Amino acid sequence: MEAVAAQVADGNILNLVQKFLRAGVMEDGVFKPTTIGTPQGGVISPLLANIVLNHLDWQLHQHGVRFVRYADDFVVLCQSLAQAKEAQNLVQQALAPLGLHLSAEKTRITTYGKGYNFLGFKMSTRSRKMRDKSERKFRTKIEELTVRSHNLDACLIEKLNQVIRGTAGYFATRWFTGRKVFRLLDSWIRRRLRCVKFKRFRYHDNHRMRCKQFQKLGLLSLESFCERWKQSL
Repeated sequence: MEAVAAQVADGNILNLVQKFLRAGVMEDGVFKPTTIGTPQGGVISPLLANIVLNHLDWQLHQHGVRFVRYADDFVVLCQSLAQAKEAQNLVQQALAPLGLHLSAEKTRITTYGKGYNFLGFKMSTRSRKMRDKSERKFRTKIEELTVRSHNLDACLIEKLNQVIRGTAGYFATRWFTGRKVFRLLDSWIRRRLRCVKFKRFRYHDNHRMRCKQFQKLGLLSLESFCERWKQSL
């Protein structure tokens, strides 16, 4: 709240922020008060994280450390293992006055060759693609929409397109190298839709309902978003 008050002078807004932080949470139907942190998924949680961690940004900048941060997720770039360890100590020292600490589970020193996860991506010298957890989340959303008891109609296609458009719009950047994964996911989605249509799973149903029929229904494909970037280059 002190960090927010340094940026915002309006008392009404400060009161709203304080109520938001103290609103409490429901766990298994039981109300529990919140005494620390911000609610996960809260609409202003990223904004509050940026206000508080602005101190960390300045500390790293003053020491000439290269870094990338989004809310409370960040990557520090170094030339050697020794520099990485020094940077880690610097981050811990910068967070201590804020009452924060690095997560032991999520913090690690690695190389670009081995790769690392950041904001849903798996980044390495070999590829820049969806991390496994991001792919599992996408598959779960599709599975929830393509239950065999559902009907293959315009409403279902519209809901699927919303998920496909959101995922592809985020991951299909100029430097994305997961086009093959997108192609496999597109094939998997069509297979699930055939199961919805015929209420069964059989490989020869692929011939009964081909890709062109899905295009006529208006179904988007993940891979097509990669093609758009290629055409724009």
